[in-house]
Order: sequence, then structure tokens, then C-alpha cells
Amino acid sequence: MDRTYNIAVIPGDGTGPEVIAEGLKVLQAVSCTHGFRLNLQRFDLGAKRYKKTGETVSHETIESIRTNDAIYLGAIGDPEVPPGILEKGVLLRLRFELDQYINLRPIKLYPGVDIPIKNKGCEDIDFVVVRENTEGLYAGAGGIIRRGTPHEVAVQESISTRMGVERCIKYAFEICKQRDRAKKLTLCGKTNVLTYTFDLWERTLKEVSKSYPDIQTDYMHVDALCMWMIKNPEWFDVIVTENMFGDIITDLGAVLQGGIGMAAGGNLNPQGVSMFEPIGGSAPKYTGKNVINPIGAILAAQLMLETLGESSAAQMIEQGVVKVLEHDMQGTGAGTMGVSTSQVGDLIVEFIEQASK
Repeated sequence: MDRTYNIAVIPGDGTGPEVIAEGLKVLQAVSCTHGFRLNLQRFDLGAKRYKKTGETVSHETIESIRTNDAIYLGAIGDPEVPPGILEKGVLLRLRFELDQYINLRPIKLYPGVDIPIKNKGCEDIDFVVVRENTEGLYAGAGGIIRRGTPHEVAVQESISTRMGVERCIKYAFEICKQRDRAKKLTLCGKTNVLTYTFDLWERTLKEVSKSYPDIQTDYMHVDALCMWMIKNPEWFDVIVTENMFGDIITDLGAVLQGGIGMAAGGNLNPQGVSMFEPIGGSAPKYTGKNVINPIGAILAAQLMLETLGESSAAQMIEQGVVKVLEHDMQGTGAGTMGVSTSQVGDLIVEFIEQASK
């Protein structure tokens, strides 16, 4: 057993620790069956630390996290902390300082999962969204003047750089090439209104596409793309877009895979340390009830292993998820699964152990 991975674990807030516990349970099982070791280093980032110390995350903590091979995050967010403090102070700061410039969101429907879209099945819903993760409106440029007066002005600027756009588009082409499915890359934008931003995106896409002659490219306005995601999700293979549009369409995409509790994503720095998380958030009203769906967190662990090069172990986790969704769970929403949070993890571990005998 000579393959060892150092993983920074941030359980976070609300139900984050509960779903991360199930993901770690599955990771431990698959590491034993596939011959690698995980060294876990826990960090107590989130609302509890902030309310106690007034600190979100220190420079020293970020530097310690940076030494790991990957980050496994539960959730950040607490209704007792004003919006933006934890999100900017922890999540965005980690993304920006670790230069996690790609947000990767697989949108895949598994057998046995009910969705509100009729006449669409697993063969129709299997695409990936590549979202630029460090620029756009989320870069934090802007401010407020004359706060609290009738003449108050708020400005939030969207920033796109050639470097940021190009590396995101190149990554999207590479993912499209690796998937080897429809070989189609769709740019999602709003060229008729955001003319400067998406002129840069369109020109860059056209130039980069010359290096990928076997991949078809097309373009959709974001509002039209939202409609077609619901009406004809089978049209999509890989979608690439800027930060805010990507944030919105990936939550819409979660509906196509059974709900927010099924969704996982990666904040990637292909040359550095990447962070993997369920998309569902902290869901504080379910904290401690053992009813939250941990599949998103388990699929985030699967995506982490895939990125680390442990493809066989990642496939085993996905096979376990498929088995449990199809044969053991009655639903995917909190309190509707027919099994508890911890039982979902136990069932996937059982599958992994039996499949490896």
C-alpha cells in the first residue's frame, strides 16, 4: 500500500458533518479494497468557529490546507450568521487563494430516481457543466456609497480576463474529449446584452476550438439554455459558462438528477489542490435528525478519487450508489428515503465489501 493521499476535511455547518461522515465511511471502505491510504486532517471552519472567535479562516490555515492533495467539504452556512460572511470569508476565499478556477458539476440521472420531468430517463440526462470559478460578479469588485440614504448607489462589477476565460474553455474542451460522448461543447452566455463579456468568451472559444477539430461547438443564451435543459436535456454533453450563470444552471441541473441532495461538485485547480463538496448546503433544519440525503457527499468523494487518479475505486463508489438508489432507497429527499442518512452509507460500504470479495 504505497499510495497515500492527504485529505483536508472541513465538515462545516448544519448537516455538513453528517453527510461527510458517510462519505468518509465509504472512502475508508474503498481505500481498503483498492490498496491506498487516506491521511485525514480536520479543520473546524464554519459558523461555530466564527461565532466563537470572529474569524472565518486565517492565512496560516489556508497554507496548511494547501499542503494536502485534496479538500473534502461538507457545507458552510448558518442562519445566525449574516449572509455573505461565511460564503465570502471561507468558500470564496478558499476558491480564490487556492486558484480553484474550475467548478465542475456532473449532472447525471441514475436508475431508480424519480424526477419531475416526464418522459426523460438515464439515457437522456448525462452532461457536465464547466463553470469559471474565480472571476465574473463573484470577484468582489464594486462597492456602496451613500449607504442608507435616498441617493445610495451599489455597484457590482463583472470581471472577465482573457487568461481566466481561456483556461476555463480549454479545460471544457479537454473534459469533452475525455468523455468521448456527443463531443459537443455548448457556450452558455448572453451575447445580446452582456456584449463585452461574451464577445471575449465567443472569440476565445472560436480560437481554442481550432485545436479540437473533432469537437462541435454551439452557443445558447442562458435563458434559452434553462428552457432546453428541462425540455431536451439530451442535447447537452459539456456546457461551459461564466461564474454566475454556472451557479444558477447547475442548481437547475440538480432537479434533473433527483434533487439538490444528489448533486456533487468539484472546485478544481488542475495544477494545485482541489475541493470537493455536495451542493446541497448546510440544511440546518435537518441537523441531527439522520434524515438528510448523503448521496451528494458520497458522489463528491467519488469525484475526488477520480480526480486523484483512483478511477477503479471511484467507479466502485458509483456502482454502490446505483445499487442503493435502485434497490434500497424509496426517495431522494430528506425524510423520504425510507432509510436513514447513516444507513445509506452502511449500504454502500456493504456493497463495496461484497463486490471486492
